[in-house]
Parts: sequence; structure tokens; C-alpha cells
Amino acid sequence: MNYQNTLEFAKQADQQDPLAQFRERFLIPQLNGKDTVYFTGNSLGLQPKATRTYIQQELNDWAAYGVEGHFHAKNPWFSYHEIFPEKVSKIVGALPDEVVVMNQLTVNLHLLMVSFYRPTKQRFKIICEAKAFPSDQYAIETQLKFHGYSLKDALVEIAPREGEHTMRTEDILTAIEANKDSLALVLFGGVNYYSGQVLDMKTITDAAHKAGAIAGFDLAHAAGNIPLELHNWDVDFACWCSYKYMNSGPGGVAGAFVHQKHLNNKELPRFAGWWGHTKETRFLMQPGFDPIPTAEGWQLSNAPVLSMAAHKASIDIFDEAGMPALVKKGRALSGYLQFIINEMNAAADQKVVEVITPANESERGCQVSLLMLVRGKETFKTLMERGVIADWREPNVIRVAPVPLYNRFEDVYLFGQIINDVLSEGGQ
Repeated sequence: MNYQNTLEFAKQADQQDPLAQFRERFLIPQLNGKDTVYFTGNSLGLQPKATRTYIQQELNDWAAYGVEGHFHAKNPWFSYHEIFPEKVSKIVGALPDEVVVMNQLTVNLHLLMVSFYRPTKQRFKIICEAKAFPSDQYAIETQLKFHGYSLKDALVEIAPREGEHTMRTEDILTAIEANKDSLALVLFGGVNYYSGQVLDMKTITDAAHKAGAIAGFDLAHAAGNIPLELHNWDVDFACWCSYKYMNSGPGGVAGAFVHQKHLNNKELPRFAGWWGHTKETRFLMQPGFDPIPTAEGWQLSNAPVLSMAAHKASIDIFDEAGMPALVKKGRALSGYLQFIINEMNAAADQKVVEVITPANESERGCQVSLLMLVRGKETFKTLMERGVIADWREPNVIRVAPVPLYNRFEDVYLFGQIINDVLSEGGQ
């Protein structure tokens, strides 16, 4: 796309957008009676208008049937989670049997680490990113301590090089090679929450396996945002939340992936619950856990139906739009935003904003992280006052994520105009 920093270009791009209709299916927050520019879908996605109807259906069935809703509801609660694997598997590039919707992200991360972080006297180290999202940090820290290891001895962290903002794949591969004889697990966020960098998950997975280690990913900022091929990449396990790009509500039910090659291994250690037990004998209430030979075998409890109803409202939209189209538009929006910032820097006497998200579209999704070199807090305050909902991260980064289902090129243009107003000479 040949970008132009003009309102005419933005409006024309929106008119030609094959996904433009989907914006009307979402509730856009208002400011002074007007739609805001909502650029925080990487933190909490907007509510689909259909969500209320989906949840109301389950409330109606609860009222009408009581406990019998497990079998007689329009969408029987007993098997409600079975609605998701076919559609969610398309979002993460998996086979339906490899996917399950359950719990919350960090719960799923812990459950998967129980199965896939199996340290031995020889192999016990974990390689991860330095300054990973805190929940990941705490999960890794406490798993290591649970197994009797100190972070100093068992944790290898990869950081950007001095003066850089993103990790280099070569540095990750070098660390894997250097620790290959003692490495148990390689665990990264597929998309870095701070910089928006998309990691080369296939290359990292291949290197981990070559070293004799397991490869897992937290896809909180990746699922519903970037193209994923978890099965084909041979990833061992992954987990994600649904409340960001997948618009399933605050604290919405999460998801997990376990590669097909592990599904029939009943000896694989896990923390079990009755909903992971073989369906045919689940209600016999007998001792002895017999896991379902799919990702469902990692379930603990029966489905949180109201949360899953909200999830279904969004997943149905994803299925209609299709991930290829969503990825294409998402990259076009973030590319346009980077283009506008670069033009603004070129026109200024000095560089005023540094884009720390990679320009290469294979290394970015919707999110663009802006390192504010001057007047950062003032710029953020003005954006919010003018109806642009963005995200501030200390010490001086503004994260924005124009997402394809409800954001427009005109939103990106307006964002650039406001920043330019604040940062240009005499701007307010």
C-alpha cells in the first residue's frame, strides 16, 4: 500500500476496506457524544454488540431449565466448550484436537508447565525474555522454586542489546546453543507486550528441539493478532487470553494448545480435574484419572458458560472475517501509523518520536510502541482529552494498537495529527 499522510487517503482506504462493515458490530466508547479512537485492543478489546444476546440466551436457559440446562439449553452447558476448537484452531494454526478453551491465561501456563517443565539433574534451565510480562515472570519464578531451583542457577534471560529495543533472534539461538546440555524449556511471549515485537517462533522452536528442550509460548498478544501455525511449527504447548484482540470481555476465558504428538501420552504428568477425565466414564465417579486424548485432557472444571458465551460472540465474528484478512488489514494499519510517525520525524528539526516496534511486517502485528523523546506525558494527556484512548507505559512509551475489526485508517490519521499538533513548534 502506497501510504499518504492525508485525510483523503485515509478515507479512501476505509472505503475500499473489505472489513469495514465489522466496525458496526462493536460498541465504541463515547466522549462528548462522539466515537472515541480506541487504540487499546491490545489491552482490552471492545464489546461486540451481539455479546449481550449471547449471554442473555444462557441466562434465559438457566431461568427456564435450572440444572437441566446442562442438557436442554439451546447450547447445552455440558458440552459448551466443544463449540470452540474448530473455530479457535483456525486463529492459532492448530488442529481442533490440539486446542481447548478453559481457565485464565496464567492458570493455563502453570498447568502446562506442570506437564512440560520436567527438570532433571542434567536438564533444568529455562530460557525466557528479560522483563517478560510480570505474570509470566512470576509463573516461571515460582515453578523453578517449586522444583527447588534458584533463578540464578536455572533461569537464562534474553534482553535487547545495549541501545536496542527488541531482541535479536540470533541472541536467542546463541543462548539455546550455549545451554543445550542443561536446557529443559524455552518459553517466550510470541509478541512482546512492551515493544510489540513478533518473535520467530518456528526458528526458536526448531532450535529448542535440536537442543533437546521443550518449546512453549505465551500468546497473550499474538492470538487474534498475527498469523500463527502452532501445529506446523511443532510448538509443544502454548496458552493465551481472549480479552485482548479476541474481544471476549475483562478476564474472559482463556485458551491452551498442546501439540498432537503429546495428546496420547497418558503418562505425561499433569494436575488433573474431573472435566479432563474421559467423557464416557466421567460420571461413574471412579478413582483413577483417565485423560481425554485431546487438549481437553488438561481441563479441570466444567465450563464457565457465561464467560464462554461472551467468547463465542467474538469468535463467531473472527470466523466470519477470517484470520488472513484480519492480519492483512492489521499490518496495513500499523504500517500506516509507522509511516505517519516517520514523516513527522522527517519534517521536524529533531527526532521527536522513536518507533520501537519493528518496521518489518513479519516482526509486528497491530501494536506500535512509541518512545516519546519529548513531551511524552503531555502528548498522552492530550490524546486522551481529544478522544484517543491509548496506553502509557513507564518511563515514556505510548502503546497503540489499531485493530482490524473496528479501527479505521482515518483513526490512524487523526492520531498522527494530534501528536503532530502537540510536538510541533507552538503545538498545544
